[in-house]
Amino acid sequence: MAETKNIKYLNRDFESFRNSLIEYSKTYFPTTYTDFSPSSPGMMFIEMASYVGDVLSFYLDNQTQENFVQYARQNPNLYSLAYMMGYRPKVTEASTVEVEIFQQVPAILSGGENRPDYNFALLVNENTQIKSSTSEGTNFIIEDSIDFTFSSSLDPTEVSVYQISGNQPEYFLLKKKRKAISSTINTQTFTIGDVEQFLTLNINANNIIKILDITDSDGNIYYEVPYLAQDTIFEPVKNTSTFAKDPNASPDSNEVPYMLNLKKVPRRFVSRFKNSTTLELQFGAGGLNNIDDENIVPNPNNVGIGLPFSQDKLSTAYSPTNFTLTNSYGTPPSNTTLTVRYLTGGGVSSNAPSNSINRFITTNNIKFTNSNLDPVTAQYIFNSVAINNPEAASGGKDGDTIEEIRLNSLNNFQTQLRSVTQEDYLIRALSLPSEYGSVSKIYAEQEKIEDLLPGEIPSVLSLYVLAFDNNKKLKLASNSLKQNLSTYLSQYRMINDSIKIKYAFIINIGIDFELIILPNYNSNEVITTCINALKDYFNIDKWKINQPIILRDLYILLDKVTGVQTVKNIEIINKAGENLNYSKYAYDIKGATQNNTIFPASDPSIFEIKFPDVDIRGKVISF
Repeated sequence: MAETKNIKYLNRDFESFRNSLIEYSKTYFPTTYTDFSPSSPGMMFIEMASYVGDVLSFYLDNQTQENFVQYARQNPNLYSLAYMMGYRPKVTEASTVEVEIFQQVPAILSGGENRPDYNFALLVNENTQIKSSTSEGTNFIIEDSIDFTFSSSLDPTEVSVYQISGNQPEYFLLKKKRKAISSTINTQTFTIGDVEQFLTLNINANNIIKILDITDSDGNIYYEVPYLAQDTIFEPVKNTSTFAKDPNASPDSNEVPYMLNLKKVPRRFVSRFKNSTTLELQFGAGGLNNIDDENIVPNPNNVGIGLPFSQDKLSTAYSPTNFTLTNSYGTPPSNTTLTVRYLTGGGVSSNAPSNSINRFITTNNIKFTNSNLDPVTAQYIFNSVAINNPEAASGGKDGDTIEEIRLNSLNNFQTQLRSVTQEDYLIRALSLPSEYGSVSKIYAEQEKIEDLLPGEIPSVLSLYVLAFDNNKKLKLASNSLKQNLSTYLSQYRMINDSIKIKYAFIINIGIDFELIILPNYNSNEVITTCINALKDYFNIDKWKINQPIILRDLYILLDKVTGVQTVKNIEIINKAGENLNYSKYAYDIKGATQNNTIFPASDPSIFEIKFPDVDIRGKVISF
């Protein structure tokens, strides 16, 4: 009967492997080999085996570590784990801004008075590219089309007199407003051969925001879906019906600019980031059958009790976004040329200042709705088109850091796309898709009882938000960013939750400090080091809304600077006044100081050193 040998499985490093092999040899081969000196041939083989074991243990530990989002260090693995947990990493975030578009139209006599001649009204197609003249390289896109002939409460056309001749209007000025995002349209083509299941294509570029559209050489459109098994999408369709044209339509249906239809899309794809510069596109695996697109109207025949297996699958979960079941995962492209248009841009530098976006990159998307026009007048009108942004673009931000991917992935997985707690709403707000901008600071709290309106229930949640300007200084979020956030959160909030999006208060401060330095140290160098330490401490990325200033921490921070003997005094000074480019809100620093801690206001607020190069001042004093 074979002897059972005592083998240890807990060895992890070179030394433990080496010692175990020596012990094993002495125990089971006591007379076969006895020379365990460092230079012996036997020790060479033992140490080589220990070396291999140590290397294998390292790779085993590394591979195990890369399976957990908390510890993974390799970017491809971290991105894959983030997607597995339902989080889509952001490689850039675009700023958003509301722009005003103007055009002139001649006056025409109608009903005894001069009115705008809408025959000269222009149509600006979707995805028109505009540019900021002061932010080098910052392009913006107006995603929605602009039709100056159309006006409603949701899309008004403002009319004013532009030029008068003989006490009568000669030209009128039309104005519309649209949202624009900081991005540039890029195009890449792919030649596709025979059918390939789950065809994957890679787009390599910096600061990719999203896929704009994909079409093939036959004119077929491929639609992006969250996962390939979903074969329907919500499609916005412009509402052209009125109550007069359609007697079955609602009397107020003409006030809705877009209708939402559920559309079956056999040609579809998913996208995912492999790393910060590579976006992977994946198509389906189905054949060429059943490729017709159709609108699906939910009814008892295809939802709920109408399903043929409803009696034996009562526990089946039904999604309102997918009324048909398929295992084809969509029709892949074949024997064609794919044209992929995608957006790049964003980042902190895309936060353009106000009144700076005033140029069309190209006028190819601008045309008249009427072709029978006087060419001279038409050219004058065409040249009158202008654009401007009254408010600064905000929401631009660089992509997720490694730690942000970890934390956002973990939080996203815990919430499971539901927003239940205050922390859920914070994470969901920070997950706003990059093309709609992002908030830089956010704080959530229950609405105070005294602030509730009559009839409101205590489930009202107040979200206080701020954004960055193009210099990464705090500013109030623009209305367009707030609207995007409101629309985005409405998809994830609990049915009985009400959300109010408000502005947080910005408290600008400065710091004056006095030091006694050690002998033989250069005063200027010590002061500069202290100022840099305070700049790093008050880096706005490290500060949250409602975070207090603990003076003791500042004293300890400066005491640690080489050359500092004693910190005699640190004074926090409020900086206020819009004429000085500070926040308009003054704050009583002295009254807010208790036990060497400066507390923010009772209304959510945040401390910011807006101009650290001039607002942090140090002085060397003697005993």
